[in-house]
This record gives sequence, C-alpha cells and structure tokens, in this order.
Amino acid sequence: MTDRHSSQPPGPASAAELRSFLSEVPAPAAVGHRIVHSGPHLTGHTLIDARVRALLADVADLAPLHVTPALPVVDAARELLPDVPHVACFDTVFHKDLPVQARTYAVPERWRAEYGLRRYGFHGLSYSWALQRTAQALGRPVDDLQVVLVHLGGGCSACAVRNGRSVDTTMGLTPLEGLVMSRRSGSLDPGALLYLQRRHGLSTDELDDALHRHSGLLGLSGTSGDTRDLVRARAEGDAAALALATFTLSCRRGIASMAASLDRLDALVFTGEIGEDQPEVREEICSALTVLGVRGGLLVPELEDLMREGVRRIDQGGRSVPVFVVATGEIQQIAAETRRVLSM
Repeated sequence: MTDRHSSQPPGPASAAELRSFLSEVPAPAAVGHRIVHSGPHLTGHTLIDARVRALLADVADLAPLHVTPALPVVDAARELLPDVPHVACFDTVFHKDLPVQARTYAVPERWRAEYGLRRYGFHGLSYSWALQRTAQALGRPVDDLQVVLVHLGGGCSACAVRNGRSVDTTMGLTPLEGLVMSRRSGSLDPGALLYLQRRHGLSTDELDDALHRHSGLLGLSGTSGDTRDLVRARAEGDAAALALATFTLSCRRGIASMAASLDRLDALVFTGEIGEDQPEVREEICSALTVLGVRGGLLVPELEDLMREGVRRIDQGGRSVPVFVVATGEIQQIAAETRRVLSM
C-alpha cells in the first residue's frame, strides 16, 4: 500500500499533487472522499454524480474550512479518474437519526423551516470507527452499548451513543459549535456576537475569520493551538495554563452534557490526534469527572502500540467507568463506507 499525508489543507497545488501520487500507484478501483457536511438533502454516503456535486457546492458555506477546499480535490480526482466510481463519505451521516429534540434549535419556526437551522453533528466517520473498536474491546455488540465518544484534534466534539445510534452531539449546524478547539472558539454567547457587531462594528467576515482561525487554544494562549506546545509551555511557567484549563473544562462540560442523554455510561472513549496522543489532557479531563464514575490515574500506552493494536483500555479498572483510547480511523472508515456503497 502506498500513502501520502499532508498536514496542510487542500490548495491550488492539490491537483498536481494528486496527479503525481496517481502516477506512483496502481489504478484504484474506486475513490472515497471525506466530505464533512452533507447538507439537508443527502442522508447517506453516496456516489458522486452531477446532482450530488451541485448539492455539495450548495452547502459549502456551512463548513467553509472543510467542504470549500475539498471540492476542487473531488473535481480533480473525477477528472483524472473518470472511469472509476467516486463516493462521498459524510461526517454528518452518523448523526442522521438524532432525536428531534436533540437536533432542534429553539429559534423561530421560519428559521428552522425556511433557513434550515438544525443540528447536524460532525466527526461521524471517526465516531463510527471508534464505536466499532470499543465494542470489540468490550466484547459486546454495538447495539447494546451506551457510551460517550470524544474526538479531540484540530476540531473537537463529543457524542452520546445509545444502542449504536448517535442521540446527542456538541457540534451543530456547523463545525464551529461546541467544545473549545485548536483555533475555533466553540460555543459562544450569541449576544456577544451581536455586541461586537453593534458596539465595535465588526463585520461578518471579521467575525468569521476570528472565530474559525484565531480563537480556541490559539486565541487563549496567544502562541499556539497545539496542546503539545502548551503542555511544554505550562511546565516552564508560561500563561498557557489558562488555555489548557479552559480547554479541559470545556471537554468535561461536553462529556457531562452528552452523558445526560444516556441511561448509563458503559465507557468513555477518546480518539483524534489530541485524544490519542496527549495523556496530560486525558488525565486532566478524567480526574475531574468523578461525578460520572470516571477516575484519573490513567495508564499511558505507547503510541506505537496503540497504532498497532488500534484500541487500548487505559483506566485502572475496579468500579470506575472504562476509559478507552482508539487510534483515529477516519481513513479506514472511508474505505469501509466506500466498499459498502459500491456493494449496494
């Protein structure tokens, strides 16, 4: 297998990079594309045709950091590989059956009916993978589990799963809502935005840029949106302590709110880059969640072992709620969903 990874979002050079990559590998039988937002008209992973491509363009502004740069890559791949099927795999599909009370915003009916305001939820590909690995580790069927899943990375969210189905999640209409993130603010008093517009004259573009790119851990610390940098800086007496304390409190709030949608808590599961590779963050979250039966003193698996095995239980056992770390598996889940669509 040949792979190539980039930490940078797709850009103008993506088509050339894709062409170069394809020249080095056997011709694929199919292509799976991660698309963060499905919008209101697509409720399942699906083949990309002209209609689907148009619908994706229509919802790009709901996830501008993700869908907007992804679409030129989709177009380039379809042009370079016109004779193979291309499948759109959506992060929102995992949450498509959210209970009506969990997906509804308390806003005027016209906003909901005409403007489409509702909660979608994201990180679904990651959650699908993590849920399956957790069920295997516990030796129980997915549809018998009630768990809270937490994806911590550049974007952060939590999700409540009851009997295999998402019943609540912290992200909403867009991936901006919910937990404090690397550079995104997470949830914010909507009155604060009105205040900034009215009193200080901030434009929509200024608010958009600040909330998506200059807030979160970066905005709090003033130096970095990377928890690894902040843990090191805190150890050296830096003001990064506030950023980490605010972040871990946000995570605890999110986890506790998700647990409120469950009857019991069979496991707490961490995934995502921070979730799998930042033991200090996991410890600070769990050690202050005793109200949910979660305890600190977590084990710290070697990252190489976690990557090889895919899942590790890290709590100390006893009467505490099981805590797992699952290696991020969005790529594997995209492959599985692509095969599933084509088998249909």
